[in-house]
Amino acid sequence: MEGETSWNSHCIDDMSKDIGEFDSFSELSDEGNKEMIISVDLILPDDLLERILAYLPIASIFRAGSVCRRWHEIVSSKRFLWNFSHFLSQKPWYFMFTSSDEPVGYAYDPILRKWYSIELPCIQTPNWFIASSCGLVCFMDNDSRSELHVCNPITKICKKLQEPPGIKFSDYSALSLSVSRTSHNYTISIVKSKQVPGNFLQWDLSIHIYDSETMMWATSLTEVLTGWRGGDESVICDGVLYFLIYSTGVGTPENRHSLVAYNLSSRSSPLIRSLIPVPGPLTCGRLMNLKGKLVMVGGIGKPDRPDIIKGIGIWVLNGRNWVEVGRMPHKFFQGFGELDDVFASSGTDNLVYIQSYGAPALLVFDMNQKLWKWSLKCPVSKKFPLQLFSGFCFEPRLEIAP
Repeated sequence: MEGETSWNSHCIDDMSKDIGEFDSFSELSDEGNKEMIISVDLILPDDLLERILAYLPIASIFRAGSVCRRWHEIVSSKRFLWNFSHFLSQKPWYFMFTSSDEPVGYAYDPILRKWYSIELPCIQTPNWFIASSCGLVCFMDNDSRSELHVCNPITKICKKLQEPPGIKFSDYSALSLSVSRTSHNYTISIVKSKQVPGNFLQWDLSIHIYDSETMMWATSLTEVLTGWRGGDESVICDGVLYFLIYSTGVGTPENRHSLVAYNLSSRSSPLIRSLIPVPGPLTCGRLMNLKGKLVMVGGIGKPDRPDIIKGIGIWVLNGRNWVEVGRMPHKFFQGFGELDDVFASSGTDNLVYIQSYGAPALLVFDMNQKLWKWSLKCPVSKKFPLQLFSGFCFEPRLEIAP
């Protein structure tokens, strides 16, 4: 099917157009009409060839590595990986789960507008918690919420982490990951929330932090919230952990959600002092880090029916105020439905992906151009009415390992 490409760790099919000009060429000699094959190996020095290959889209790098031994050695070298990460800014990919039972699906490359069939390491079911940052993805199981893996989905390099502290079976958990683009060290946070026995209004909330340098977990905060509970949405942005909390009391639609800003350095407490109101009657709030800015995608609830959304908006947090940067046009919104919690959304760099749970359709919003467009159609069809789809965004990178 058009747009679909099979991926493995050695090569990618149908990529010859990207590197065809660099392969080889031949010409006829005047003496004896002998054909002389002039290879690129005899023309370009290693450093120049590295620079040329470093400008290829990441999918084409695997194809380039299968051309000859020299090219394979070049694209596998540490120097090439450094050049590749500095010369070309790769657009984030989106992995779409196409099964409700197995962690299988396709990854979308917005540069080549292709879907690749890839296998994710570590994860066992699509309903695991997932967080990504700078080429790494963290998976946490949805049952005990104690099994965690950090991996590079492109290179398949994976690392299992020790079990986090705190309540093992929490009612709600929010997972986030932040990777340093300079040192490649990473921080993982888990916000756990569990109802106090016999008290509907009070919830035990705890924050647990993992540091890849020390390879240790630490419980950063434990607190009892009254009238609020944690959820499953969080992100680390510029050293601050942001997560949504939800009202457990009876209030107006504008007060059903709030945002907590928790500084990972100062570790301020109590949390209630750092609450940031959300922009209006929000539903389906999704948080993401786009170039150091906190971005939220959310359904805009109807004032009289907060469980019904009348549109989808995108906001950027500026200080403690939200600035709306995009509102989904009605022609696109019709494909998402009007019920609460009907879409997934994630993004990085300058792209925001929004996907309906009910169909394999993927909408892309470019933050720079303020442009909405559908991705190339995913090579999968809905097999039964209740089939659900979900997914996550990640940066395709070769040089970063957990």
